[in-house]
Amino acid sequence: MTNAQPGPITEALATQTPIGKGLAPARLGIWGSTVIGLASTAPLFSLAATLGFVVIAVGEQAPIAFILAFIPMMFTAFAYRELNNELNDCGTVFTWAAKAFGPRTGWMSGWALAVAGILVMANLAEIASVYILLLIGDGSLAENRVVVTLFGALIIAVMTWISMRGIELGEKMQVVLLIIQYAAMAAFVVGCLIGYANGTAPDPTPISIDWFNPLLADGHGMVQAIILALFIYWGWDTCLALTEETKDPKKTPGRAAVLSTVLLLITYVGITIVVMMYAGLGETGTGLANEENADDVFSVLTDLAMGPWGWFLVLAVAVSSLSSSQTTILPTARGTFAMGVYKALPARFAVVSEKSKTPTFSTLLMGIVAILYYVGMSFVSNSVLQDSILSIGLAIAFFYGIASFACIWYFRTSLFSSARNFVYRFLFPLLGGVFMVWAFIQSAIDMANPEYGYTTFFGLGSAFVIGIGSFVIGFILMFVWAAMPGSKDYFEKRTINRHSAILAPED
Repeated sequence: MTNAQPGPITEALATQTPIGKGLAPARLGIWGSTVIGLASTAPLFSLAATLGFVVIAVGEQAPIAFILAFIPMMFTAFAYRELNNELNDCGTVFTWAAKAFGPRTGWMSGWALAVAGILVMANLAEIASVYILLLIGDGSLAENRVVVTLFGALIIAVMTWISMRGIELGEKMQVVLLIIQYAAMAAFVVGCLIGYANGTAPDPTPISIDWFNPLLADGHGMVQAIILALFIYWGWDTCLALTEETKDPKKTPGRAAVLSTVLLLITYVGITIVVMMYAGLGETGTGLANEENADDVFSVLTDLAMGPWGWFLVLAVAVSSLSSSQTTILPTARGTFAMGVYKALPARFAVVSEKSKTPTFSTLLMGIVAILYYVGMSFVSNSVLQDSILSIGLAIAFFYGIASFACIWYFRTSLFSSARNFVYRFLFPLLGGVFMVWAFIQSAIDMANPEYGYTTFFGLGSAFVIGIGSFVIGFILMFVWAAMPGSKDYFEKRTINRHSAILAPED
């Protein structure tokens, strides 16, 4: 296999003519792009791991909490769509922030994308490993930390290999895995509805209009629930990172992003309502407010609702994590690939395989770093590993907020030229950006509490230390790279600025 090496971009800068990055063009349609956007969120696992905590926070107002969390995410999705229509670059928020605000904001946005991707890959590998091992023999292998960790590392390695084989293989695999997820969710929902209808449900609870009234919930509890629900929508933006590999790249990825978020809303709210009707809101037994089951509410309901087919939902949770781990690699690798193209990172990051048309070095490095982090944290402290997952919320709120404000600033000269521009380029991005700022600040305050999470550092919650610490590390690395000769074109705005073309290495 031969690689296309990064070439000079001076000529492209002078002519303002975009040149191809070497990625495979026109490989994804609206269906494939939407599938990847949905798969990236790991909808089944995300809901299983979040629903219990949302119910504990707001009780029967859980459905409205998911709806309220969806609104700012939809606003952000519109900002992404507008930016992608104008700047369909696989670097997404890195590229947009660099063009709107300058190289340092762009660099930190790219860093936040990479940090979130690496941390969540470790978590997804852990979940997939545990759930697959539960299906083997008597399930005792899932309690062996060495086996779980080694198998989790193998999962990351395999998903990295698949990502390097080309986008078409990844798309085909994601279609199959998403079908399994939704088939299992559909079977679970049917089982719950049958149990509710025939009276065999553990706590049949009639649906009520009060479930959709946020004013009936405790204010602080609703804040916690919205933040929890907000971050399980994360992942839909993967389809934007694949924009240059999509048919009609100016329109399809943006449409897929909006469609993905709407489908996630229907999935989360629909299943929440059905499960509340089936299991009730009790604090003991199978009740959704039972803290002992909060980290996986489906685990205690699966056999009741699905009988001998309960194993299928367990398999689907593993599939959900597997699916998301592979799709998480895609935007993470393409983000650092774009940074390499624009010289925000060393040129090695911009290498593309001529055979598979994928970023080889960036993809491989992301997989290796994720494995090292996962294995290291697993053997040092599994509690710290769990807290590092909780800290991802800070990175997510950061780059979503930056993208929202980048939309406003980049289009500032045309914001009020039409009603459409006012709504989609100013109002919606502004509301989404303000919400993300609030989510960042509120999450940081909550994470700083020593009772938040599983461990503490220096009297603070370790999730806060890890989250803020990752930004500090990013600042240091940014200034280290800025001191290198190879970074001058980027930090002096020669490779990317407001008026520059979308640039890439030459074949």
